Amino acid sequence: MTAPDSNPLTSAPASGRRGGRLDGLLGGRAPRMRGRTPLEPSALVLSVLIPVYNERATIETIVEQVRGAVDVQTQIICVDDCSTDGTRDILARLRQEGRIDVLILHEHNRGKGAAIRTALAASTGNVVIVQDADLEYDPADWPALLQPIIDGKADAVFGSRFLGGPHRVLFFWHMVGNKMFTLMSNIFTNLNLTDMETCYKAIRGEIARSLTLTADRFGFEPEVTARLAQANARIYEVPISYSGRTYAEGKKIGWKDGVAAFWHIAKYNLWNR
Repeated sequence: MTAPDSNPLTSAPASGRRGGRLDGLLGGRAPRMRGRTPLEPSALVLSVLIPVYNERATIETIVEQVRGAVDVQTQIICVDDCSTDGTRDILARLRQEGRIDVLILHEHNRGKGAAIRTALAASTGNVVIVQDADLEYDPADWPALLQPIIDGKADAVFGSRFLGGPHRVLFFWHMVGNKMFTLMSNIFTNLNLTDMETCYKAIRGEIARSLTLTADRFGFEPEVTARLAQANARIYEVPISYSGRTYAEGKKIGWKDGVAAFWHIAKYNLWNR
């Protein structure tokens, strides 16, 4: 007896006559439509991955927003990436008060991607979501992000800042850069995303934990997008709100990270597969 395909993303029913004809027309194996894989809301455990670096002014607020965002069981995991502004003391207090489930401290500043990997390795939920600590992304948008996964239509859901949701009006060239990065990523992945660089990516837990991720800084977004595409994940997009910060308010990503993004997109799609 042939063993069934254990990969939840690639298993497909045997091809029939129509599939065989399509194989020939398409010059290879025809794509198979996967059935829905719904999650019972009562069984949903959402692991919230919060990378933190020098967010003393906002960390307590975002933790409270996260705790009340959705009526499902949550696992709040904060990874402090060697903050120097007193954020660690606030996180230690929140952990002692039971408002954070897991607190992990990096002894050296390793970057956002490394902090997310640390949090992901500690997660146990059947869905994971990344939440920045700076209040730019609103947990009130989570229900829309989770619904396609609960309905069984998606393995990952991206929250797009460019699908008509309310947003703070800020930097024109940041918008242009984001759209350029998304276009370049789409060329390599053959996806039609509108916002590859979004922080809000909700992913089925077993899939997220199976991905090979190595990016330490802001290369996490193009890398996780490339890995999901390579895994043939079912990806949805939904509109979200966005309240961007100015640099005076603490925004950290800079022009060097923008230049590096082109390299990350090429690297994770062409060479480091």
